[in-house]
Amino acid sequence: MSRRVLTLMVAGFLTLTLAVVGTLLPVPYVVLSPGPTENTIGAVKGKPVISIEGRQTYPTTGALSLVTVAYQGGPSARIGLFSALRGWVDPTIAVVPEETIFPPATTAKEVEEQNTQEMTGSQDDATAAALTELKIPYRTVVTVASTEKDLPADGKFKSGDEIVSVDGVPAEDRETVSAIVRKHKVGEQVTFVINRGSQSQTVAVPTVAATDGMPLVGISMQVAYKFPFKVSINVGDVGGPSAGMMFSLGIVDKLTPGAMTGGKSIAGTGTITPEGDVGPIGGIQQKMVGARDSGATVFLTPADNCAEAVKAIPHGLTLVKVATLHEAAQAIDKIRTGGSAPSCSAS
Repeated sequence: MSRRVLTLMVAGFLTLTLAVVGTLLPVPYVVLSPGPTENTIGAVKGKPVISIEGRQTYPTTGALSLVTVAYQGGPSARIGLFSALRGWVDPTIAVVPEETIFPPATTAKEVEEQNTQEMTGSQDDATAAALTELKIPYRTVVTVASTEKDLPADGKFKSGDEIVSVDGVPAEDRETVSAIVRKHKVGEQVTFVINRGSQSQTVAVPTVAATDGMPLVGISMQVAYKFPFKVSINVGDVGGPSAGMMFSLGIVDKLTPGAMTGGKSIAGTGTITPEGDVGPIGGIQQKMVGARDSGATVFLTPADNCAEAVKAIPHGLTLVKVATLHEAAQAIDKIRTGGSAPSCSAS
């Protein structure tokens, strides 16, 4: 056997060994890639993404698509070195440190549960934003999110209880409830009137001292909405808050005559507040690619994401800058009628 042949064999063996090691060697990174899109005015598996009961709705056409990011990796399923390397050379994929997606001391299950909670919250906020845009009144209530074990409220309140008043004062918001509790001395009773289902109840609980000496009863509170009709959102296995704006647009479209898009395919992303403010999101590059691949020609982009987005615009996709739901609706109206909408810039 010649020296040259032997050298080639050794080199081939080393290459194969490195390939195997690279495939098997786990690294603490997560690969982000374009995920599926869903048309908020369409259907998933034959079921409408947005269903509205108790209010007149109108037929519509076109697409108002939410976009998602798929990820590979994580603490319990780490990717191999070669997978990370492939991601670093593919412009449609991002490779980020594991802690970006999975904060220290959290599990994949905990992250998924948090994403599910954020998705549920974003759907309620999206409905509130849509009704605000349409000037349809609704109200908010303070509800019990949870109680702390072995504190006075434990066993006397249930998750979902609506707090109507505290010591006779209407519970207008969480801050009002907390302030009234803090006015008490440690050991004094606080009287709550709550609605549990269709039943009204009076619940009296004593305060105890927190670690800082302030009085508390052991309730965690959240704001819930009371809408004048029912809005249900079905998106399957999608989590996080970034579809909020597109949900709002889909609700507005269904509640108003005519097709908002005029039959065009529009995608977008952004969190939403009940007041209609659009917030930034992560994974903008992957979401733009997903939008383009789904057939969208226009991408509604949160204003705070524009500087990043313009650096990687996929061919054939126009970025429209939006900071509020009202701006997004106005932009779509201009696009439908052949006008020009505000575009993203690098500044």
